[in-house]
Amino acid sequence: MRIIGGLSRGTKLYTLDGLDTRPTLDRVREALFNILQNNMRDAIVLDLFAGSGAIGLESISRGAQKAVLCDKNKKAIDIIKKNVEKLRVEDKVKIAFTDYENFLNTSKEKFDFIYIDPPYKTNFISDSIKIINNRNLLSDKGIIVAETDEEERVKNEIKELNVSINIYDIRRYGRARLIFMRKE
Repeated sequence: MRIIGGLSRGTKLYTLDGLDTRPTLDRVREALFNILQNNMRDAIVLDLFAGSGAIGLESISRGAQKAVLCDKNKKAIDIIKKNVEKLRVEDKVKIAFTDYENFLNTSKEKFDFIYIDPPYKTNFISDSIKIINNRNLLSDKGIIVAETDEEERVKNEIKELNVSINIYDIRRYGRARLIFMRKE
């Protein structure tokens, strides 16, 4: 896995061994950032379920002001720290070693871009969106992107939430689905 674009383009990232995490494929990240390229400059980014931190670090490489990388897995946090040091972006990255609910329920920041990539077959996407909505953690022009392999189930869960965050686009990349959301 590597940084695809921006200042750190081509830098290889450390990744987690084993099946505990599922890294977002390079081609999916490249497509994502091609879609969002005009939204990255000076953005405040939250990479929830960060894994190796690739999404948040890619956003820093492409001009984001700050990225918060959140994961509850100690091995993931160790890899994130190594990647942050390798890219020399300690001044732009905050690492949150906690679960997503605790982070979202205690955060005082508003985010311009939130990436939610939890383990598949969970309700963590809809749970996250509910907290983000209720705590008003998304900036007015902010975008949430959720990665899943269960498009219909996740779409239905989001629609049932009765929140002011709506789906406006879905992109398909093999098994992965990227669901794009923003405030009404």
